[in-house]
Amino acid sequence: MITHPAYTVEPWGLRETGLDLEVIAESESLFALSNGHIGWRGNLDEGEPHGLPGCYLNGVYESHPLPYAEAGYGYPGAGQAVINVTNGKLIRLLVDDQAFDVRYGRLVAHERVLDFRSGQLRREVEWISPGAKGVRVRSSRLVSLVQRSVAAICYDVEPLEQTVRVMLQSELVANEPLPSSSGGDPRKSAALLAPLVSEEHACGGTGASLLHRTAVSGLRLGVAMEHQIDAPPSMQVSSESLPDLGRVTITATLEPGQRLRVIKFVAYGWSAARTQPAVRDQVAAALAAAVQSGWDGLIAEQRTDLDDFWAGADVEIDGDPPVQQAVRFALFHLLQAGARAEGRAIAAKGSTGPGYDGHAFWDTETFVLRVLTYTAPRAAADALRWRHSILSAALHRAVQLGLKGAVFPWRTIAGPECSGYWPAGAAAFHVGADIADAVVRYVEVTADDAFAREVGLELLAQTARLWCSLGHYDPHRRFRIDGVTGPDEYSAVADNNVYTNLMAQHNLVAAADAAARHPDRAHTLGIDAQEEQRWRDAAAAMVIPYDHALGVHAQDEGFTGHELWDFAATTDAQYPLLLHFPYFDLYRKQVVKQADLVLAMHLRGAAFTIEEKARNFAYYEALTVRDSSLSACTQAVLAAETGHLDLAYDYLTEAALMDLDDLEHNTGDGLHAASLAGIWIALVQGLAGLREHNGSVTFSPQLPAGITGLAVTICVQSRRLHVEITPDATTYRLHDGEPLSVQHDGRPLTVTTAAPISAPNRPTPTREAPTQPPRRAPRRHR
Repeated sequence: MITHPAYTVEPWGLRETGLDLEVIAESESLFALSNGHIGWRGNLDEGEPHGLPGCYLNGVYESHPLPYAEAGYGYPGAGQAVINVTNGKLIRLLVDDQAFDVRYGRLVAHERVLDFRSGQLRREVEWISPGAKGVRVRSSRLVSLVQRSVAAICYDVEPLEQTVRVMLQSELVANEPLPSSSGGDPRKSAALLAPLVSEEHACGGTGASLLHRTAVSGLRLGVAMEHQIDAPPSMQVSSESLPDLGRVTITATLEPGQRLRVIKFVAYGWSAARTQPAVRDQVAAALAAAVQSGWDGLIAEQRTDLDDFWAGADVEIDGDPPVQQAVRFALFHLLQAGARAEGRAIAAKGSTGPGYDGHAFWDTETFVLRVLTYTAPRAAADALRWRHSILSAALHRAVQLGLKGAVFPWRTIAGPECSGYWPAGAAAFHVGADIADAVVRYVEVTADDAFAREVGLELLAQTARLWCSLGHYDPHRRFRIDGVTGPDEYSAVADNNVYTNLMAQHNLVAAADAAARHPDRAHTLGIDAQEEQRWRDAAAAMVIPYDHALGVHAQDEGFTGHELWDFAATTDAQYPLLLHFPYFDLYRKQVVKQADLVLAMHLRGAAFTIEEKARNFAYYEALTVRDSSLSACTQAVLAAETGHLDLAYDYLTEAALMDLDDLEHNTGDGLHAASLAGIWIALVQGLAGLREHNGSVTFSPQLPAGITGLAVTICVQSRRLHVEITPDATTYRLHDGEPLSVQHDGRPLTVTTAAPISAPNRPTPTREAPTQPPRRAPRRHR
């Protein structure tokens, strides 16, 4: 998209200067607004044409059967899918008696801007109707980051040259028709075709409301709208409601120089437990608060909130305007994904589309929370509290599988496992260690001791119990974890996956350490000294496969002895491989879907020497095909750490443009939240070399040719640390708070608010450039 002629490169916004219906679904994802609770895709105000309509409430889903040709013990019986809830965005416009639709008449001008600093999506259109009547439409919408349940639109219409009669129909619409997303399963299609059952509808004056419940999952949701209208005296208003429709109609005759302005306030609410009157009142209260704030008030508080966010999160790049735009685009959308989630998941597509059925995966903890912990720590804590809230389902799943502790789902919305393919789902036990890793990182970076006691210790303990139940000691007293799937889904049900074992080791030690720090809380959770010691013993005896003949770590036991995939015979059209080859063939060959062993070197870097990292990176580069959007950022980090700065830059750019250039060809069903996080990861953990260790942060900065400066602001222990990198040196500034200890290339520094402190950057080592599989090298950036 960013290479599309209608899109401009600018530092603080995404601008579309023309409307191309061929990529309208992609643009709807890019221009989506959300706050972690409400999600509005960037559909045109008038509703049509559209690629994929979408309004979402985080946590609202419908259940549907999961089909199996041959069922097996422990297979989940039902799935969950995010649904398109009541559409509150619609404002249909008729000019005289003709509907404003850009496919008819003549579109003179069309521009949209997603403003990262104000949090608004603004649009300006000039259109000549088939009846030769011209109008200019200016609109702006926001989903409030401050008032969790509120969204609003300001919609202006004015005639271009002639007197026109205009009619606005501001609507709430439930069960609007959608393109099929059932994947060919008629049972799922039937469940999701009209998921909302009307319970109540009302209208009056300039407002309307609808109340529904989901047909199968039994969730109750309400939506209400109110309007403020500025129009000539000829204006008339009426309202009506039906079970799936609330409508306020505004008509006016406009002379040249006059305008009709409508401000639409929309409030949403839902609950799995509250009664119909309670949800109705909740929505009414939220709507009243929005109206009381007014449009100007909503804009002002949105800007204040975003100013505060950018003060502690901005990344500035000298020398690469497209990447500069991309990283701010990414940070804005990541904030939107989690800002007000508050007890709900951050899904793989955020609230920008229905991709992956709206499920949350391990992507959240491993990628998204890595960024939010440093830039919006409250949102990171809330996401981990969601994991804690579904702990009972994880404990139940472990019992079902004959294990102890907690088995967190591979994919879910409300807690139960929703993956029907067990080798890539149920066998991917690493998700528990990923959650534990995110807990440890959050506590180290924020020093949030209350969270560590109330939430963190229980998550660490129950995931540690899983590893002691899942693993076993061999005759040599080595602790093994057999039959698991690591991040690389092309190598399933393997023994002693290095990533899984190292992350489990980290989990076990962290749980024991946390229990020792909080003995009273540990006692409440049933943790005794013997259990702590079992955790430490298992961690110390963990098997980490290594191929001494090749001088590299084997991704899992036996991996380096497998037959190599025939990359030379694989055509471009056969990627991604999972769509063109049977899994059994992928599982028994040396081919890597996404960073696995390389990800282990990123997250558990202290377990490897720098020479081991260099050899491992080169070996797995030649096997990794990047059939996942999660891979490029991790490869960027290890490329930078091992001295391949140009390659790191290429991978960084691939991560940056994953959605802006629609590299995976599925941006139309929502943005890739983990790849958005990957832009920051590639820049801040790759080029700046940020790591956290034992409660402190370390940096090892290097810049590739083409980037002349990189400045990063992060939040560490309630302080804002600004790091400014040039090709030769790095300067550290503390904006607020007590002195902070950091490390620069292993050298301890104390940063204060009194004065910046600088240190020279280490020289880049010279190494032979690694190779990638044929035709799978990243696109050269320069």
